Formats: sequence, structure tokens, C-alpha cells
Amino acid sequence: MIVAASHAKAIVITRVEPENWWTGMKNTALQILVYGPGIGDSKLTISYPGVTLKEVVNAENPNYVFVYVNIAKGTKAGMLPLRFSNGQDKFTYNYPLKNRTDRSGALGFNASDVLYLITPDRFANSKPENDNLEDVAANRENPNSRHGGDLDGIAKHLDYMKDLGITTVWLNPIQENKMRGGSYHGYAITDFYKVDPRFGSNEEFRALTKTTHDKGMKMVMDMVLNHCGSSHWWINDPPSKDWINNKGVFLQTNHATVSVMDVHASQTERNTFLNGWFTRGMPDLNQTNPHLATYLIQNTIWWIEYARIDGIRQDTYSYMDFDFLARWNKEVYDEYPNFNIVGETWYNKSTSSAWWQKNSILSKKNPLLKTAMDFSLTFISQTAFDSKADNGYLNNIFEDIAQDFIYPDPYNILTFLDNHDMSRFNRKDETDLKRYKQGIAFLLTMRGIPQLYYGTEVLMTGTKEEGDGRLRKDFPGGWAGDKNDQFTKSGRTDMENEAWNYMQKLLQWRKTSEAVTKGKMIHYAPKDGIYVYGRMKDNHTVMVILNSAIKDQTLKMDRFTDITGKYSSGKDVITGQTFPVNNTITIPAKGEYVLELSN
Repeated sequence: MIVAASHAKAIVITRVEPENWWTGMKNTALQILVYGPGIGDSKLTISYPGVTLKEVVNAENPNYVFVYVNIAKGTKAGMLPLRFSNGQDKFTYNYPLKNRTDRSGALGFNASDVLYLITPDRFANSKPENDNLEDVAANRENPNSRHGGDLDGIAKHLDYMKDLGITTVWLNPIQENKMRGGSYHGYAITDFYKVDPRFGSNEEFRALTKTTHDKGMKMVMDMVLNHCGSSHWWINDPPSKDWINNKGVFLQTNHATVSVMDVHASQTERNTFLNGWFTRGMPDLNQTNPHLATYLIQNTIWWIEYARIDGIRQDTYSYMDFDFLARWNKEVYDEYPNFNIVGETWYNKSTSSAWWQKNSILSKKNPLLKTAMDFSLTFISQTAFDSKADNGYLNNIFEDIAQDFIYPDPYNILTFLDNHDMSRFNRKDETDLKRYKQGIAFLLTMRGIPQLYYGTEVLMTGTKEEGDGRLRKDFPGGWAGDKNDQFTKSGRTDMENEAWNYMQKLLQWRKTSEAVTKGKMIHYAPKDGIYVYGRMKDNHTVMVILNSAIKDQTLKMDRFTDITGKYSSGKDVITGQTFPVNNTITIPAKGEYVLELSN
């Protein structure tokens, strides 16, 4: 708390956000939120070379003012004096304007990357002293409690990820969740500008991002702009009645995600979807409030500039105001042209996900989102791959991918077999790796940007029916005293090592294959349970063959000349075995080949 003087009418400022800004930003406008008892009754003046006070907006709540300034090009770093006066009482708040000294990061991510999704509380615990802060004790026996994973634990396993072949680390939300019960998952944010102290500090996150960059990898931050936690500092004293949707009164969302694009949807259903809350513990934010919209956009830009992250995954994307999202995307991309944002576009059909992608002809206005999530393909993949049944599943996968004409850019969508919100791809009852290997080979050679969920490489399992906490299990070996350390070869079973080695070989090879990371794709309708597709870039060609049958099959190659063309042979990436591609190839039961073609 900052106090001007000790007398009763002293000007008190308890919070200023963002805590600092930078000179030399492309967007010269800045909003500064100032909070303190009765601060709206004060007058504000500013005198600083290059900085112009554009507007001071008194909120509906007199404890807030929104200060809008312009920071001209060439303005020097220093302390910007915000001079408040109220009668005889005066107070100056020195607001830090910093130089943009770090121009690393903000690289974006694309199809040459593979994202590794981590739930920080469940990955590795390096600092047990952080476990029981703020009267919320860690309890690893309870799947829905905090377990103690932290940023330092992630930092100490970056080499593990790099050795596996990961290029990009994606963390579930790391901002403060000072919620009753702990909110281990991170989606009930109580301070948008602060890393949860049970994970570490802002400085530790910035250092983690720098170390990730130093190791040749990237960092993606999970953000939540749709809602906050019910213990957020502004909930009991919001700036205005419309800061929280439904005037701060709980209204359960109907989760009717298609209502925003459904031409037949009723307005009441659409309103309930957009303005309803996920839970009582997650009040829904009103992005149509212009001051809140600017606040949220600036918060995003602050984290990019402060920590130099490379991308963002935006939670509950479709639940927010369309115009706000378009503006948010534009302002982020204007400041950081190479940056990438992936939106959680959770739909059963690819048409709905495609509606949100930049330059979509389906939307009346341009959504501006570079990367949508291909949930449609995920749902099919989770039920389609099978190690035992001769079920012709590849037809469903083929037909879904054949709908790619609906995407403005099908090569820039996020593909995945599972994530933190759905049953894991691996099944408990598997006795071999046939299903696993086909699924991983498919994910890492298919069009799009692949994402892996931590633990998939060591066959971690969990189902939605068991509860979300079981989907987000602790990584064995991440805690002192764990029986097995699956970060190491000696801590894994033979089957787990086989799975790990298989994934590593594909991931490390994928980095070298321009056909997969930059090439176009063509495919053929499955026949006799065999699905064939190719990835091609200049003189690099990869041919993928998946056999869904429970028996070995001989494949005649004369049908696939669009891929094989001038090539005479193909070398399997995994086994190193070479096959002719102008005659026949025998594909093992439930087997797969990833062939690099050559003469």
C-alpha cells in the first residue's frame, strides 16, 4: 500500500496495473489502472517529455481510475510521475517506463514445432518449500488437490524434453490461483500479473523462458481471458456493475458453443452461452466493457514483453466476445508479427473450428486467429485407432481430413491425441504398442502442428470418468522419494522404454524432415483397411502407410505414383529397413511405415 501522508484524508493507492510499461512499443497508447479508496475523487496531472495524458476515466466505482496516456516514439525510459491531488492533499506515484532491452523470443510456433503440454503442479517438484503456502497444503493422495510441482521442476527437466525431441513447451496457466482449496489446474486466476507463488515467481518464469530459448526450444503460455477466479482482488469491489457478466450474479453457461455461429440459434441461448459462468468459482468477464477489454489485451502484451514467450494458447476461446477476440489478435500480431496464438475451439465438427480461423469465408467478419484446434480429428483418433479389432477406422480419419477445404490454412491447425481435459490416448489394458505406435506416427506426420501431452511418452493413462485429477497425474520421478523415476531409462519398464524410444526417434527425425514440417500433403482413400498419404517439399518426400487390419497385408504400389513418382525405394524411419516403392510392400498387422523416398 502506498500512502501520501499520515492524515485522515491521505491519498491511498493500493494497486497499479500494469506495474510498468516500455518505451518504443509500436502501439504508443497505454492504459494504467489505479486502485485506491476514493481515488476517483482526485485530480491527475502528468508532466514527462514524450508522454501525453489523453484521458482520465472515472469508473462507476470511485475506487478506480483508468488513466490513458500516449508514449511518443523516442520517449526515454524513466519514472513517469502520476501527480494526484485532492484539495490540499497531494501525492506523486512514480510509474516505471523501461527500455525494451530484450528482443529475444516472441518467435511464434508452426508446423515445424511439436508442443509438449505440461500441467505444472503435476510435472516435477523441485522446491517443496513452496508446497504449503497460503494455508493450502499439498496432498498428493487427493487427485484434486495441489501436489507441489513448480517452475524450477520444469526447468530441471528441459534437457529431458530436448532429448526426447520436443521443440516447444506449453504450460497450463501459471498465474496466481489464490483460491480456497488451491485450484491446482490454474484456470481460476486471482491476479493476472503475478505467477502463483506455489509455482515460483515472475522472475523465475522469465528465467525459465530464457533457459528454454538457450536450449533451442520455445515457450507457450496458457492464458485465460474469459473468466477469473472468485477470489480475484477485484471481485468484492469491481470497477463497474458490468465488469462481470450478468452483473456479477451467477448464471450457469449452457456450453452451447455452436450458438455463436448457428444461424438458427435463439438470442437467449446465445446470451446464456456468452454471459454464463463456468462455475460459481469462475466469474465470467465482460469483454464488451472497453476498459476491461483494454486491460486484458495489455496484460497479454505485458507478459509477452516481460517474459518473451513465443506463443499463447487461449482457453475457452469461443466463450468470449467475437469483436474483442479479433481486436486482441490484431493488437498482439501488430506488436509481434511472428507470434502465434492457438484458440481452444472445442467442437465436434471441423466446420465450427474453421469458422474461427483467420480469413475464414464462413465468418461475416475476420476472426484473425492463426491457429484453431482440431478437436474433430482428436475425437476420431481416440476411438479409431485400435490394436485388436479389424474395424476399418482409417476411413473415418480419411473422411475427416478430406474436409480440410473448410480451413483457410489446414497446415496451421493444432493436432493432438489428447490433452489435460480429455481421456488420455493410452489405455490401461494395452499389452502391446501397436495402437500407440500408429497413433504417434500419424500425429507426427499429419498436416498441422502436433501437440503431445506430458507422460504420453511413458504410457501414462487416465480417463475422464475417473475425474480430471486422474488425467493430470504426477510424472513419476518428479518428486523426491518416488518409487520410479520415469525421466530415466532405468526407471522405465521395457515397454515404456520401447514407447519412449519410438517417440524420440520420430521426434528427432521430424526436425530434419522438410517434407513433414513444411511440405504439402496428399492422401488416398483407404482400401482394404490401409491408409496411405504423402508429405512433399521440393525434393523431399515422405510416404506414410497405416494398416488397420489384424493381419499382414500386401500393398500394390502402382496406385500411389503421385507420391512415389521418380522414386524407387523408401527407407523406414524407425527400423531403417528399405522397401521398393514401385512394386509391392507387405505391411504388418496393425503396423505402420514412415518411408523417406529416394532413388
